[in-house]
Amino acid sequence: MAHSKDELAKQIAAIATLTGEFTLRSGQISHKYFDKYRFEGSPELLRPLAQEMANLLPPETEIIAGLELGGVPLATAVSLETGLPAAFVRKEAKTYGTCRAIEGQDVAGKKVVFIEDVITTGGAVSDAYQLATAEGADILSVVCAIWRGEGTPHIKGVPGLQVLPVFTRKDLENAA
Repeated sequence: MAHSKDELAKQIAAIATLTGEFTLRSGQISHKYFDKYRFEGSPELLRPLAQEMANLLPPETEIIAGLELGGVPLATAVSLETGLPAAFVRKEAKTYGTCRAIEGQDVAGKKVVFIEDVITTGGAVSDAYQLATAEGADILSVVCAIWRGEGTPHIKGVPGLQVLPVFTRKDLENAA
């Protein structure tokens, strides 16, 4: 069980860092990959990670919204930690049932924080931002488990959106 943020970084780095050749969602090729499912499926890591993510939420947050698929277990865990309602953002609206892109909560007029797993360029966040603002959400920021991108955390398609990472790629590399 992790007892500090440094210890949590070591544990996540140990279980989730893979080496090889990986194509990222952005199309970039990486020789290091952080397999989010390895820490998201581990209760002894998920709980303290959710606590760290909850600490980064702006105080005015009304709804947290997990991005499909990796953000969903994180948003659920953060919801359990904070008592905030969770929404779930699909990559695109369903063509059946509710035909909605955002499930679980009505985000119209609400202050929403996205919850994401690993961000490199933020393509999925940019897509979710378009869907959520179309439904009337006020997106405050995105809290992510790992910022693996270059430089200051940012979303290419939404330059003004604040990105609040628990860990950076460098944090995990230094912890390994």
